[in-house]
Amino acid sequence: MGTNTVNSGEQIDRQSRILEAALDLLSRHGISGVSMRAVAREAGVALGLVNYYYDDKTSLIRAALHRVDEQDLQLVAQDPSLTPDEQLRKALRRVAGAELLTTRYLSLRLHLWALAQADEGYAEINAAAFDRYLDGVAALVSNAKPELSWEECRERAADIVVIQNGMWLTSLLGVDNASIQRSIARTEEIAFAPSRRSTSGDAALREL
Repeated sequence: MGTNTVNSGEQIDRQSRILEAALDLLSRHGISGVSMRAVAREAGVALGLVNYYYDDKTSLIRAALHRVDEQDLQLVAQDPSLTPDEQLRKALRRVAGAELLTTRYLSLRLHLWALAQADEGYAEINAAAFDRYLDGVAALVSNAKPELSWEECRERAADIVVIQNGMWLTSLLGVDNASIQRSIARTEEIAFAPSRRSTSGDAALREL
């Protein structure tokens, strides 16, 4: 293995540690608890290294937000080894994984939502990330329900995300497994419901 490959791997590992440290601080203390010095201390690296990768606190926070965006997209990643129905059900259940229903992760989500409300630049990143996640859910719905229009798939995805966000938010008060399972079941009902258009069409035929 060449030296350049090793150095590249080390750089990725250091950057990852720095971003994870920023996310940990953000989850515990909000934006006020994130500084270049605090992130360096949390990551166990020199302050100069944080400054080497990121010009300032704003660029660091932006990179952290993009990291969360990447993690969110993994929740709706397609798995060709499964049928479209199985892929959709797996994605709908994945959001209730034990690693997500933790105080650290849920608190991070809450701080990110607050951050998007307080800063226009962060709001743009959040909005773009939300659209990508929505498209990911809609694509899974579309694959499982090819008779639906893309517009209806997006509408269903938006309804599903409302339930998922509510589940995450209320889980901060305490994880209620029964309630979580009902929430997942509700998202599945939305995803797999018959097309409204076909239902209205059948009703029209019955009237004839």
